[in-house]
Amino acid sequence: MRPTLKISIIIPVYQGGIAFAQCLDSLHRYGSLAYEVIIVIVGPDDRSAVLAARDGHRVIQLIHNAGPAKARNVGAQAAVGDILFFLDADVALSLETLAQIQNGFERSQWDAVIGSYDDQPGSPNFLSQYKNLLHHYTHQRARTNASTFWGACGAIRRSVFWQAGGFDERYRHPSIEDIELGYRLTRLGYCIALNKQMQVKHLKHWGIRSLLKADFFYRALPWTRLIWRDRSLVNDLNLDTTSRLSVISVYAMVGLAALSLWWTPFLLGAIAFGLALITLNASVYRFFWGKRGLSFAVRVIPWHWLYYAYSGLAFMIGTSQYWVFHPRTPRSPAQIQPLSPPRVEFATASLRDADR
Repeated sequence: MRPTLKISIIIPVYQGGIAFAQCLDSLHRYGSLAYEVIIVIVGPDDRSAVLAARDGHRVIQLIHNAGPAKARNVGAQAAVGDILFFLDADVALSLETLAQIQNGFERSQWDAVIGSYDDQPGSPNFLSQYKNLLHHYTHQRARTNASTFWGACGAIRRSVFWQAGGFDERYRHPSIEDIELGYRLTRLGYCIALNKQMQVKHLKHWGIRSLLKADFFYRALPWTRLIWRDRSLVNDLNLDTTSRLSVISVYAMVGLAALSLWWTPFLLGAIAFGLALITLNASVYRFFWGKRGLSFAVRVIPWHWLYYAYSGLAFMIGTSQYWVFHPRTPRSPAQIQPLSPPRVEFATASLRDADR
């Protein structure tokens, strides 16, 4: 019988609060599986350090905040497990998560696996429910043979992580560093699975400003540049055909509505594209109706259309930026070198400054 694979859970945290405490609480339920927990704290954050050390986890504190990509790489260099499981600090595990990871790697040829948010987001406000449920819907309908990685709940064989080069540390904010790693893994021929049953709870509170800033500046813009860099527009997740047609329909609807101020018949065209949007996304709105009721689904529609509008705008801006400034974008996968294996003495440190 093959020996049980050991899991190293790596959690980067920046100014962790109640959500981080809940994340740690979700780890208390595990005792039978072989795993270690490595908390990488970025920047001065005494509260997170106390919470992590209280539970006996290995803690690494970086002096400066260089972003989650750097923090995850540092945690990976400290890990001794066969499987590196990256978990965000505002995510709570389910009772089955670690077993799903361990059994999946032991019984399959996975090189990496990602999961999904569940359908019970932790924050009760409308935007948090909408955003996290939309993420759940997107992952539940996506292909099981994935082309991206996911840092919020994603596991990868340690040897594969080293060979791929780890996360690109030039992403200095929570951005698409996980998507970029997934593209590299795919280019190198590795298999990334999407396990739709591997669901975790997202505890993050989304407000208007935080949602728009994250979606536009830290996701849509850099993802556009990545698409052009790798010439990879995969028909999956947020890039599927329905999403592309919806972006076109939103702009056509708005444009015709504006033109109708000069010539009223254009309004009929705007209405037609509005109906097309509802038809294209009927399954999304039925999903929200089933989960949260009709009034919630109706409130979702303008936010969903706004999402398509700013995603399209980001694609246009990102495309222009790429072709004007493309030497400044992250390097192609072939130029990122494999990471060196970690030193055991570094991995056994309980609290250490690895900001170097």
